[in-house]
Amino acid sequence: MDSPDSDGLLAEQLLRLTRRLHRIQSRQLEPAGITPAQFRLLRTVAQYDAAPRMADLAQRLDVVPRAVTTLVDALEAAGRVRRAADPDSRRVVRIEITDEGRSTLRSLRSARRAAAEEILAPLSADQREVLGGLLSALVDGMPERHC
Repeated sequence: MDSPDSDGLLAEQLLRLTRRLHRIQSRQLEPAGITPAQFRLLRTVAQYDAAPRMADLAQRLDVVPRAVTTLVDALEAAGRVRRAADPDSRRVVRIEITDEGRSTLRSLRSARRAAAEEILAPLSADQREVLGGLLSALVDGMPERHC
């Protein structure tokens, strides 16, 4: 039977792995002048068929709306996204990805793959498949958080 300490150790290992992945990704994104959080937001904006609202992005990223504002400010200053008025409501602001943002995403795909490969290098293909299933079970089993 698992002891309470084994759960604590597992949580610590997950935190260490997350920090390591963040460091690797930061190092690989740095030449493009983009942070991992900005990259994640840019990828998220690109996944929408129509330009999302700031609230949509906050919900999808599971962050507070203020965090999205800060990320959008930085990406907008770099020309990677732009704010656009919603045609149906003057109070709603939508976020559109620009050509520069799409170009950034294309150029950073290899950096993202390289970061993942560096983290996953010690694992065999079978172990990677098992890990993917375990991570999906954890993510899919998480209760919804409301900001």
